[in-house]
Parts: sequence; structure tokens; C-alpha cells
Amino acid sequence: MMFLAFIRISLILISWFTVKFLPKKSFFRYLPVTLLSTSVLLTEYLFGIPHNWWKAKGGIKTIVNNGLTFIFGPYFVGNLWIFHLTYKKFWLYTLINFVLDYTLAYPLNKFFEKIHLYKLKSIKPIHLFLISLGYSFFNYGFQLLLDKNEDNQSAI
Repeated sequence: MMFLAFIRISLILISWFTVKFLPKKSFFRYLPVTLLSTSVLLTEYLFGIPHNWWKAKGGIKTIVNNGLTFIFGPYFVGNLWIFHLTYKKFWLYTLINFVLDYTLAYPLNKFFEKIHLYKLKSIKPIHLFLISLGYSFFNYGFQLLLDKNEDNQSAI
């Protein structure tokens, strides 16, 4: 259990450590889309708990800790970084998300299951991949709407 706690803490600390290298302007520009996306993911995660999409040793407390770690650590910070590095370059954005979502759904998922962080039950890695990729397109569209709205406000 201490090893898994170390993994969770490391994921959060490493993720948030990188934020100091992110330009402040990018952080605040992409914060709204990141907050929306994080809220949607958190809602989905909470929905998945009673539907047994995954299980973890230690029960509900461990499942919640794992979810909060991923959502408010690598997912939140990664979303900011991906937008900072790829926004307005749709094909690069799509490629980066495809690679990262595939990596999460297959090799990382297999690793996390192997170290007993969690085990997928009612969903498969392909579902994890497709949902993650779908979120990336939702996020990109939302950011485009935010930018369009900002451009309209500037014109007034």
C-alpha cells in the first residue's frame, strides 16, 4: 500500500512541478477548458464507481484516491501543456492526444493493473482510449468557442 501511495503522490507532484515552466498567459488562457474537461471527467469517474468500471484493493477509498490523483494530477496539468504546445495546430494536437491516449489505455493501463493500482472491470482499454480521444475533440471545440467569443468581445 505504501508503494501505491508513493506512486499517487509522485504523479501529483511531478505533474504540478512542471506548471512552473508553463507561461502564466498559457495557464490562464487554457484554464477554463481544463476546468470544464476536468469536471466532465470527474463526473464520469464518479458515475463509473457504482457501475463497477474498475476495482482496487482497499475498496472505494482507494478508487477515489486513484481517480483524484489522475484527474487533478497528470490529466489536469497535461491538458494545459497539450494546449500550450499544440493549440491552433489541429493535426499535431490530434496526434499528441492519440499517442498519449493510446499510451494510457494500453501500456500504462497494463502497468497500473500489474502493480495493483486498479483493475478495469466493466470497461476495456479500447473504451478508455475512445473516451479519452473523444474528450480531446470536445476540449478543442470548446477552446475554439472560447477564442471566438473573446474575438467577438474584442470587436465590440
